[in-house]
Amino acid sequence: MSSNQDYYQTLGVARDADGDTIKKAYRKLAMQFHPDRNPGDKEAEDKFKEAAEAYDVLSNPEKRSQYDRFGHAAFKQSGGRGFGGGFENADDIFASFGDIFGDFFGMGGQKRSSRSRTEPRKGADLRYLCEITLKDIITGLEKEVEFETDENCKDCNGTGAEKGSQVETCSMCGGQGQVVTRQGFFSMQTACPQCRGEGQVIKKPCRTCKGSGRSSKSKRIQVTIPAGVDTGTRLRIAGEGEGGYRGGPSGDLYVEIRVKDDAKYERHDSDLHTILKVPYVQLLLGGHVMVDTLTTEEKLEIPKASQPGSQVRLVGHGFPSLRSQRRGDMFFHLEAEYPKKVSSDEEKLLKEIAKLYKLDENESKGFFGKKK
Repeated sequence: MSSNQDYYQTLGVARDADGDTIKKAYRKLAMQFHPDRNPGDKEAEDKFKEAAEAYDVLSNPEKRSQYDRFGHAAFKQSGGRGFGGGFENADDIFASFGDIFGDFFGMGGQKRSSRSRTEPRKGADLRYLCEITLKDIITGLEKEVEFETDENCKDCNGTGAEKGSQVETCSMCGGQGQVVTRQGFFSMQTACPQCRGEGQVIKKPCRTCKGSGRSSKSKRIQVTIPAGVDTGTRLRIAGEGEGGYRGGPSGDLYVEIRVKDDAKYERHDSDLHTILKVPYVQLLLGGHVMVDTLTTEEKLEIPKASQPGSQVRLVGHGFPSLRSQRRGDMFFHLEAEYPKKVSSDEEKLLKEIAKLYKLDENESKGFFGKKK
């Protein structure tokens, strides 16, 4: 390996490259020339060491500054690794840059620490889908929900061992739940085959849970659903999820709201919309009609000469808001309702009205659409 190599050229980066660019370039070369990918290839091994030497300098701001000013001469007297002799072997490289290889290959130059699976840990969060009606949104409600979950076995308190027996530390992994094996230059960390990653061995399993330490449970709880919720609203019920492991806290229950469709009413944000059929005469004359909201019966005023398709608003009869005291409005979309038959008295009156509008019944079509 030449002691005069240009470290920027070795990594293939510009002299003003930032740290992330230098790291990515080194990773690429390390993958390409790794000894395990090029067994017996001396040239690839040298390039692997050259890339590591270049990265050792350019990834260190102080070393890089000195290298930029004085080149290799800055370190000839330092005896520092990465200059002159470089790395002695691949193990030195893995020891120095284990995090690089750990990020890239899923392993490192040294054994990674892992939290023992025998330690107390929180139970999983659970999700419950709850359907409600539009009326429920206005009033809010108390609803009982029932679901299945897991918790520690009460007979063994989650240990998985029969009463009177003890859980033993795994002799193969020493209770870590992980073992380290070497493959070429790599140190691989895998689950212990003897205890299956638990770190402990149960010689006499609990008869109730068969050594799992867990049991199923059906739970029923009352959930308060506040007014103003909507489809997608999630309510968190702390501590009502899956039971914790080995004395750990329980998870949470998330109640997700889904609002049922209604054949008569529609929700638009905080407003409520519906269709109101009104006799055509009342559309013309106006007046009051009694209408149903989701929760009450109210008096609604129809303005004179209202057109089909127009809207009449009833203030404050929409949906409440979760975040404020404001309540939406209710909108009635007017539709004209015509009689299927016209009596003789009605026809006489309509003809009088037709005269006011100078409608001629002797045209090709009569007042009621009949040909003359």
